[in-house]
Amino acid sequence: MNEERKFFNFAVFKANEKWRWLNDITKEESAKEFVEIINATNNVKYRSYSTIGLREDADLMLWLLADKLDYTQDLMSKLNTTVLGKYLELRYSFLSIVKPSIYAPTSVPSFVKGEAPLRYVIVYPFIKSREWYLLPFEERRKMMEEHAMIGRRFPDIKLNTTSSFGLDDQDFMLAFETNDLASFHDLVMQLRETQVSKYVVRDTPFIVGINKPLYDIIKGL
Repeated sequence: MNEERKFFNFAVFKANEKWRWLNDITKEESAKEFVEIINATNNVKYRSYSTIGLREDADLMLWLLADKLDYTQDLMSKLNTTVLGKYLELRYSFLSIVKPSIYAPTSVPSFVKGEAPLRYVIVYPFIKSREWYLLPFEERRKMMEEHAMIGRRFPDIKLNTTSSFGLDDQDFMLAFETNDLASFHDLVMQLRETQVSKYVVRDTPFIVGINKPLYDIIKGL
């Protein structure tokens, strides 16, 4: 089972303001170089999202999927050597592992299943209190079923939940996909009223990204 598990890395970058002062030809060639390197990597799949203007500390998010973290690190090292890489500052990097949930063992992230990405993604780390894990499993399962029941009211929203225990500071990484941000807003408000919410310690930062081709995002930097 461990051999089948895959790793997610959500890498969020901010472009240095000096990038904007480069001439158009340099930026054009730099964009091509960056995209060519990431597209040539066979052992890492990626989705690219623009966060320009949505947060002051983020311009670009790469959602990376690999069988080993080593592959992700090798790719990031190569990207650092590019012209664009010298102007990108890594503001957030969240790690997690894809594994069956004890509450929903058949749930598989859409990215892993090869489904097409939706227009928007909302990514955030999630930490529950230690008191939650000391509750009897059946009690936790019942509260999670209430949680899931609300989620089923929004069938057009996809939830990608992965585990970060021992790999990063958070317990889980959540990545919601949707074509309707207003609907996601309604979902979150309803989830706040569930019993599970009493055991949430932290669920920030919320990072909203718009799915776009990587080259187009770079051109917009």
